[in-house]
Amino acid sequence: MKIIFIFLDGVGLGAADPQTNPFAQASMPTIEALLTGQQLVIDTLPAAKSPDFTNPQQLPTLKPKFLRDNHALHTPYASLLGIDACLGVKGLPQSATGQATLLTGINIPADLGYHYGPKPNQAVTQFLHSDTLFHQLKAKNKKVSLLNAYPPRYFQAIESGYRNFSAIPLAITRAGIPLKTIDDLFAGRGLSADFTGIGWREHLGIAEVPLLTPEQAGERIAILAKEGDFTFFEYWLSDHAGHKQLMETARNLLETVDRVLAGLLQKWNQQEGLILLTSDHGNLEDLSTRRHTTNPVPALVIGSEQLRETFTQNLVDLTGITPAIMDLYS
Repeated sequence: MKIIFIFLDGVGLGAADPQTNPFAQASMPTIEALLTGQQLVIDTLPAAKSPDFTNPQQLPTLKPKFLRDNHALHTPYASLLGIDACLGVKGLPQSATGQATLLTGINIPADLGYHYGPKPNQAVTQFLHSDTLFHQLKAKNKKVSLLNAYPPRYFQAIESGYRNFSAIPLAITRAGIPLKTIDDLFAGRGLSADFTGIGWREHLGIAEVPLLTPEQAGERIAILAKEGDFTFFEYWLSDHAGHKQLMETARNLLETVDRVLAGLLQKWNQQEGLILLTSDHGNLEDLSTRRHTTNPVPALVIGSEQLRETFTQNLVDLTGITPAIMDLYS
């Protein structure tokens, strides 16, 4: 069993409004083919007239029934679910608590009484020191890899105390899994945060970094995933673009993700396992605001119908991701 987990930071399921939602503008033929011609928007789910997830006053009465009865679309190729990121806690979902919940299966906002982010505070950090998804997989002797390569100045900032880990690299390192470096990127054992390497050249000034097309990046993910059991990639540019409210940037990022997925699927045998794309909170899908949203986040699951049925049967909110993954390895 092999699983590829592509984490898209700050991506919710929004209305099919091209004025505010880049998912309603972007050309995403790969995802639309998986969804039999439909877009990655809330309207694609079976309840076409979905409740207003942005209205907190409606959430207590509308959300549970909607998520229980109408939150999934299954096609011959993929399953799309809208899963709750609010977790019964008032306020807007945040990265630290959302990601920590994804990685533990624990409703951390409910335990703490608040959403928190972007980086983990001490209270969130305690949940990531042990028994995360990465710890559990290692305990089963599964080979786990975070494909993101980090530049030298990232490690320098961490070591100097100038910068703190975000939830995902914190959980990975606490599980004893080393972060990939510039050497891994040059050797083809890792990927840049933008998939292609162009950011390392343009923003970090490392001109020698090899460039990939999005399709080549997807192929590399497939190749590297075959070497292990569980492969994770964190894509944080989506959340950044959402906060900046940059429609053209957001649209270009989404089209890149779609092309990466196309390359990945070209090299992937769905009988080998599952590909999962999901997020921690909404943001990018509503560029009318700089803030996060209370929209459900997508869980796009690609694989055989039997595996998808097993994986999605109890998936309602962020707490269900880690248990669903571990059930496949039981």
